[in-house]
Amino acid sequence: MRIGILNSGGDCPGLNAVIYGVVGAANKLGWEVVGFRDGFEGLLPPGDYTILDPDKISEILKLGGTILGTTNKGHFAAKVGEGNVMQVPEEIIEKAKTTLKLLEIRALVIVGGDGSLTTGMQLMKAGIPVVGVPKTIDNDLAATAMTFGFDSAVSTVVDALDRLHTTADSHKRVMVVEVMGRNAGWIALWGGMAGGAHVILIPEIPFTFEPIKKAIEAREAKGLHSTMVVVAEGAKLPDSGLVTKEKSTSSEHRLGGVGEAVAAKIAEMTGKETRSCTLGHLQRGGSPTSLDRMLGTRFGVKAVKLIEDGKFGHMVSYQSYHVDSVPIEEAVEKPRLVEPDSEVVQTARAVGICFGDR
Repeated sequence: MRIGILNSGGDCPGLNAVIYGVVGAANKLGWEVVGFRDGFEGLLPPGDYTILDPDKISEILKLGGTILGTTNKGHFAAKVGEGNVMQVPEEIIEKAKTTLKLLEIRALVIVGGDGSLTTGMQLMKAGIPVVGVPKTIDNDLAATAMTFGFDSAVSTVVDALDRLHTTADSHKRVMVVEVMGRNAGWIALWGGMAGGAHVILIPEIPFTFEPIKKAIEAREAKGLHSTMVVVAEGAKLPDSGLVTKEKSTSSEHRLGGVGEAVAAKIAEMTGKETRSCTLGHLQRGGSPTSLDRMLGTRFGVKAVKLIEDGKFGHMVSYQSYHVDSVPIEEAVEKPRLVEPDSEVVQTARAVGICFGDR
């Protein structure tokens, strides 16, 4: 029995933990695991792959990134914008099927986000047995309460805020920190709360600058002369909407720049010296947290179990501290966004955090 595994989309801490879990569980069953390099591109003939020997991957649990490499571009890109899906050409899928047949791959584990799992659904419909493992630092996949990589990204945000607090206090400045998340505010919300932010701006809660100005002035009146603002990259400016680095009709927009725009407006309205800091890919790098190592390993083992049980077309899911599975189609049907009236948001408001809406 031989199975394959690939990572697709953006990298994140915990990917190697999934590989570790898949290889370990497969080895117990006497199966061999083939790792395809650079995502789906590794499926193209003659195939770019490596045999994942259990002894050789025994130390990868603590490593960030992925030993297999990954890409969010290429011949298999199915996600071309928010809510838009493009069919992978039939001839490309047939080439992938040829490679898998020649290598005698009985099933394929796809580790990725909504775009990668959308591609996985197309492979499944073409007759390739697949199981999915949810991967995104954005934590925005439906049907799973948490994805690995998210906790590591939040930890990076918290560490950055801890450091920026001191320089903000020293210079009596407003510090604006832009974080990842695309159209979901999970990283900003969790990272901002845990890092002691005073203002959090997320895509799910429309904001204006007047409440932010009042929040900063209220802190000034109390003798608190520094303010920490966390803004998600997908938060929309009141008058101009999303801030992007480039616009394209054929791919996802590259978000970025909202932090600088927010900082400039705050400086204009308050007269406070304001600085912006964009964390960017720092949130994707580094070693995974203990939680992401555990979650990734559990996801990898569960993926092998799904193959053993013949539950193809399913994605590993984490709910109520238990790892189970759901149909991939259900998982990618719609993104999981922050509910504006959720318990976490209410908690943030209760401790005085401003969301710019009141």
